[in-house]
This record gives sequence, structure tokens and C-alpha cells, in this order.
Amino acid sequence: MKKLLSVLLSAALMLGLCSMLTACGSAKTLNVYNWGEYISDGSEDSLDTIKAFEAWYEENYGEKIKVNYTTFSSNEDMYNKLSSGAVSYDVIIPSDYMIAKMIEEDMLVPLNFDNIPNYANIDENFRGLNYDPNDQYTVPYSYGVVGIIYNANVVDEEDVGGWDLLWNEKYAGQILQFNNPRDAFGTAQYKLGLDVNSTDKATWDQAYEELKKQEPLVQKYVMDEVYNMMEIGEAAIAVYYAGDYFTMLDAQADDVDLRFYYPERTNYFVDAMCIPKGCQNQELAEIFINYMLSEEPAIANAEYIYYASPNSVVYNSEDYQEEMGEEAMEILYMDVDNFKALYNQYGFLNQDKDTLSYVSELWHKVRN
Repeated sequence: MKKLLSVLLSAALMLGLCSMLTACGSAKTLNVYNWGEYISDGSEDSLDTIKAFEAWYEENYGEKIKVNYTTFSSNEDMYNKLSSGAVSYDVIIPSDYMIAKMIEEDMLVPLNFDNIPNYANIDENFRGLNYDPNDQYTVPYSYGVVGIIYNANVVDEEDVGGWDLLWNEKYAGQILQFNNPRDAFGTAQYKLGLDVNSTDKATWDQAYEELKKQEPLVQKYVMDEVYNMMEIGEAAIAVYYAGDYFTMLDAQADDVDLRFYYPERTNYFVDAMCIPKGCQNQELAEIFINYMLSEEPAIANAEYIYYASPNSVVYNSEDYQEEMGEEAMEILYMDVDNFKALYNQYGFLNQDKDTLSYVSELWHKVRN
């Protein structure tokens, strides 16, 4: 009994200590889940954002913390991992349509913006968008537009323009298509002038038939593999996100001449920071989000990932504009003042379960 009492007393003391430390040490650790290659990491003399945050937090709060930073390769992988309940994260950075799905399924925590005063830096064009219309759950991290990257040493300029290039039989075996259903179907739907958010199965059937026509021409369905394949000239044409074009441009081989254009109708998207249910420390997560919106890390991240920033402190910075260069600023921030209208017209919305299920079936048939 004495031993049991001692154990109970020890447990009580530990519980008391845990409460002082907020959730038994959870205030000491922050779990961040983000896309690969999607934060300034200290390479090539860039800011190591994670280490900088840990140092900043200790300096401002007098407490050491540890950020566990891990990455995912697709929105679907991230969703499956979180929905399984096997893991817990404090900050995640998914894309708009997946955010809408997670809000609908009650998987995200409403933010306390008292802890995120730097939210004032977010341009009005990136507030009130349809994936989070009341701005309750998210803070935009980056945005972009889908376009077509091509090797001008292989592709004839007369063939460039619109979505038809991805279906041009002249380049059979040299074309890369998205390896995810939402973006892949989007290319076919934009090409055909269809509504990418339709719930009409006939609309998706038309897009499916277009993707099946394309299949014999496709060398590979890719995500991150696109970088190396385009940089070394293993493929000549790829559909991908504008920001990634500049990453490829920096690393292209001497015999490769990569260029980029936007088709007239295309996907405008936003990736945003949010907090999933099950997070261990919401306040610390919000402090991290607020830090990410401050000038130094926000500019460093935008320079590193090459995606456009919805943070006005970033794109109004003369140093940032000079570092990025005229071509990058023109491509990345094209129509920034009209972004909300373009996004609401062409961006992806969350889909109902029946449509998602049907699209998944069609995608399986495309790939098999």
C-alpha cells in the first residue's frame, strides 16, 4: 500500500508538472507536416527556417523547443495519414480543395487570430476564398497557377500554346502527366472547356475519354520525378506548377532549354497553413504560423520554393523582386490583382463523395 501510495504521489506530481508544461511536454515539441522541398532549409546560403524559428522562440519565450519537420508527396497521402488517426501533427500545409474536404469532415481546428497578428500581411485577394470562405481555419502560405513546361530544343514553337501540346502525337513518349486524379482530369477538362467542379458524371466521362486518348503518348505519370526528368532532358513536355519551373530552370542541363507558358484556362490554387484536430499545442502552432508570416522567413521561403506569395510584405519587397528577376515576377504574379476572380472561376472546389468515388474509378481505369 505504501508503495502504491508512493507511485500515486509520484504520478500526481508528474501530472502537476505536465500541466505546468502544457500537455506534458507538448509545448516543447511542434510537429509540422509539409510538402517536400517547400520551405527554406539552409541550403545554398538560404535561411534554415526551422532552426531560425527554434532560436527565435527561445529568445522571445525563454524556452527551448524542438520542431519535428516531415514531408508528404501529395494531398491524398497527407489526408490518408491524418484520417487514419495513427499520427498527430500541429501544423499542416495542404492545398485548397483538400482543405475544404477536411473542413467538411471536421478535421481542422478554428484558428485564434489573436496569436497570428501577422495575418494582416495577407493580401485581400487571398481572403474569403471558397475553400475557407470565412477565413476561420487557414492562413495562405503560397499560391500558383498550373502551366506547361517544355524543352525548346525539342518542341517546335509552332506547336506551343494551349493544352493541345500535351496531346500532340509528334511528341509521343516525351510527355509527362500529373500522377494525381484531380490535376490530371483538370488538364483534360480545361482543354475541353468543361467545368472542373461538375457533379455530372457525363462531364467526367468526357474528360476520361480525353485522358485515355493521351495515355499512349505519356512517357510517365509523375509528381516529384518531374524535376530530374525535365532538367536532364529525359522528357520534353510536362504539365506542372509555375513555381517549379524556375527550380527546374536553375538545374537544367547545358543541352536543355526549358520554357513555360500558361494555357488560357487553367488551375489557380492556394496552399495554406492550418491546424488539424489532435494537435498537441494549438497556441505554439499559431505562434509558428505567425512567425512564418514575418518578413525574413516569408521572403526566404518564397525565394527558396519559387512559388508566389500571398504575403504583401514579400511581393512588395524590392530586394525580393531583384532576387527573383523580371521573368519570375511576371510569371508568378501575373494577374495578382484579379486572383480572387480567377480563382473562383477556375480553381478546384471540394467534391462530394459520390463524385470523388466516381473520379477515383475513372482514374484507376486511366492508369490500368
